[in-house]
Amino acid sequence: MPIAGIKYEKNVHGVATHVRIDLKRYGKNELLEDFLDGMEAENLRGGETITLEELKKHMDERLKKNV
Repeated sequence: MPIAGIKYEKNVHGVATHVRIDLKRYGKNELLEDFLDGMEAENLRGGETITLEELKKHMDERLKKNV
């Protein structure tokens, strides 16, 4: 059943490999935002991390520069 604003792309074997989502229609959807946030978190897994104290220090420095 087709859904307006959602298109499935298939490879030469007919297997769905991609989904196109119309962001003008669904871009403000909370579930979609949560999904994309989760994907972003997965992409950052294993990357560089900093402590909470380092983050606070960095943010304090940035805020002082903008005042």
